[in-house]
Amino acid sequence: KTRSYRELPLRFFELGTVYRNEKSGVLHGLLRVRGFTQDDAHIFCRPSQLEAEIRGVVDFILQVMRDFGFTAFDVELSTRPAQCLGEPAQWDQAEQILQRVLAAAQLPFTVQAGEGAFYGPKIDVKVKDALGRVWQCATVQLDFVLPQRFRLTYVEEDGRPAAPVMVHRAILGSLERFFGLLLEHFAGALPSWLAPVQLVVIPIAEAHQAYARDLVKKAKTRGGRAELDDRNERMQAKIRDAQLQKAPYMFVVGNREQAAQAVSVRTRAGGDQGLQPAEAALTTITEAITTRRLD
Repeated sequence: KTRSYRELPLRFFELGTVYRNEKSGVLHGLLRVRGFTQDDAHIFCRPSQLEAEIRGVVDFILQVMRDFGFTAFDVELSTRPAQCLGEPAQWDQAEQILQRVLAAAQLPFTVQAGEGAFYGPKIDVKVKDALGRVWQCATVQLDFVLPQRFRLTYVEEDGRPAAPVMVHRAILGSLERFFGLLLEHFAGALPSWLAPVQLVVIPIAEAHQAYARDLVKKAKTRGGRAELDDRNERMQAKIRDAQLQKAPYMFVVGNREQAAQAVSVRTRAGGDQGLQPAEAALTTITEAITTRRLD
């Protein structure tokens, strides 16, 4: 339908499934697969809005990567290739915009001359994991061509039809690869806010199970992912199994804890933390999750 300049920018997002016929010899766990999922988005904007939109995407990328614990990046700016579409003046303007955005974000970058897509220049963010390996993740790509090929127009302030500029962007890139990267980076010991099980409650005996179930319920009410280990096993075996699962927190409860409405806290990193009031211990876990602490 007809769009007004007042409606721009338009931002559309999808989780899109992509397939590549990779040779069997290069397949590598989650890191290189034949079918993967992209967090894909396309932004349609006026040329005058381009710099603000790119700046917003770059800020989004940095926020997400730092939340996940990645602080070392290699940033590349790929410029006009020999075979390309679009006007040279458009390319020059777009490359200058990308350079200004990266400079404003204080991101050192290298220029990959002639490595841009045929439809526009791009920024690629490559993340370094705990072993110093580099992985392609986020990308921001300008596209002058597809809006023209699809004859997309909007009505400008003066009533004339004009072609928008399209921005392709992905923050994580491949979700499968990003999950693999996270598992490698943290050696499976994901931060509390990412851990599949954040808290394991371990009753010492059957008499303590009702209290333990109440603690699990309270943790879930606060938005946590908690499990009760009520197996007929020794306490030390339950603790060992929770540690093998790399659960960030364990509450051990027996007669003393039940009587005092307290818990004996164990953490994945620090071991035995002693007796603590149950509400205070639950609050500590909630804060670690909501602040996305990289413990």
